[in-house]
Amino acid sequence: MKLYLTIGLSAVLLGVFLMSGCAVEPEEGTAVGSGDYEDLVGLFKEWRDFNSPVITDGVPDYTAAAMAEQREDLKKMQGRLAAIDPSPWPIPQQVDYHIVRAEMNGLDFDHRVLRPWSRNPCFYSVIYLSPSDVPILEGPWKYGTLCLWKYDFPLSDEQADDFQLKIRAIPPLLEQARKNLTEDAKDLYDLAIDQKQKESEFLEGLARRVEDDRPGIAADIMKAQAVVDEFRGWLESRADGMTAPSGIGVENYNWYMKNVHLIPYTWEDQVVILERELQRSHACLKFEEHRNRNLPALKPPESREEYQRRFDEAVDEFMTFLEEKEIMTVPDYLQPTLRRSRVGFIPPGELRDFFNQVDYHDALPLRCHGTHWFDLARIKHEPHPSPIRSAQLLYNIWDSRAEGLATGMEEMMMHSGLMDKRPRAREIVYIMLANRAARGMGDLKMHSNEFTKEDAVDYAVRWTPREWLPPNGNTVWFDEQLYLVQPGYGTSYVVGKIHLEKLIADVQKLRGDAFTLKSFFDDFHTHGMIPLSLIRWEMTGLEDEINELW
Repeated sequence: MKLYLTIGLSAVLLGVFLMSGCAVEPEEGTAVGSGDYEDLVGLFKEWRDFNSPVITDGVPDYTAAAMAEQREDLKKMQGRLAAIDPSPWPIPQQVDYHIVRAEMNGLDFDHRVLRPWSRNPCFYSVIYLSPSDVPILEGPWKYGTLCLWKYDFPLSDEQADDFQLKIRAIPPLLEQARKNLTEDAKDLYDLAIDQKQKESEFLEGLARRVEDDRPGIAADIMKAQAVVDEFRGWLESRADGMTAPSGIGVENYNWYMKNVHLIPYTWEDQVVILERELQRSHACLKFEEHRNRNLPALKPPESREEYQRRFDEAVDEFMTFLEEKEIMTVPDYLQPTLRRSRVGFIPPGELRDFFNQVDYHDALPLRCHGTHWFDLARIKHEPHPSPIRSAQLLYNIWDSRAEGLATGMEEMMMHSGLMDKRPRAREIVYIMLANRAARGMGDLKMHSNEFTKEDAVDYAVRWTPREWLPPNGNTVWFDEQLYLVQPGYGTSYVVGKIHLEKLIADVQKLRGDAFTLKSFFDDFHTHGMIPLSLIRWEMTGLEDEINELW
């Protein structure tokens, strides 16, 4: 792994707070090194209000003038943060300081590099269909978009007003987008063209869904669909002449990992990690297949009822295992939320995408990844007491924590004995690891501009065992689009898993014979959905990573 120079905290107090290669100075009239934790909390509240754009009649303002003003005001807010000296505070409060710093760096990176409002037409999604299994939506998302899952159908009068406001905002939003989108990014435009086609088809069905009880809203939806179709045509006309790559480059990638996601692994480090895990997963799969060569092959369920039975049994088996084997404390609210992790039944003969293949061959391995839903339930039932951590982090800063734990749980639970009675399920664990390493390599290579989006898809398909990742399925295209617009998300599954394994090694070394899995995971879950580097600092007191990142 790459070695970093350690930069002492005193350097920060002298104003060496690097942003775009320039120092962010404390706000005029504020003494360097002043401020206490309550000042940080107050600044954080201001920051969260500041982060969202002005929204008028449901339309957020992402115009060039508005973004230029926001960028100038961001510098002032960063200067106020730089004037606060957290070094005398307890580690948990210092951790909160770094969270605020990382979020402000995220908006700074949006302005300097990603510029989704002027560079990425995928940013102008008009509808989000379903909630995520992570704290907030993956990738850059704009404020004010219609989130369908927040509404009950038929719409109540109160919901109908808000629903209609957001539908009527679509035409002026896309009119604004035509003026805002001024940059060349070929792959992003191609992906957005496909996105708009799917949005149009969905809006058509949505209009039929509400036309009987809300004919006025149905008419507005049809108008919005027509504008979406026109916008898609506009994108197509612009994309024809585009040649510029859509990746951000290795230097920007490294800055983003270090200063926003607080990950102590560079682009180069992550290439090595993913290559190693891809090789290991394929090799281990072959050993598992050899060991199981005389066992019958796993067969998918033939009916919806059989699929549901297998799923329910897997949930019960996993929850019982966690409790009986003392892996972690299991509150009553966890089992119901895990049942949300169902992929869904696909009849025989129809296309089964990657996670359909996984779930259909054995439902148990993917339930381990369903610990995502545990995280969401803990946020709801046991929110973190910090006023900063109780607000879910922006810019997907939680990705290595969320995806790293979910991915890590698959292999960790296998090693703990979960699949001893299902030996062929062990094969699926390595298939999933190979798939995630292969998908993540597309993230890295697209941003180094070595891969196009088609190259990333081809690589993921080729390196996923058993042809379980169909090139014409939604999974691989959705994932590679996400990774192109959200650097580091594709690697977070595997890199986060590696980082978590490092944390376990550090904690067991410090605790010695007192170390148990239950004490580790119970402690781990109390720190919130924050970068693993910060959790490691709190759990161990080790400062090497935070020094690299500061």
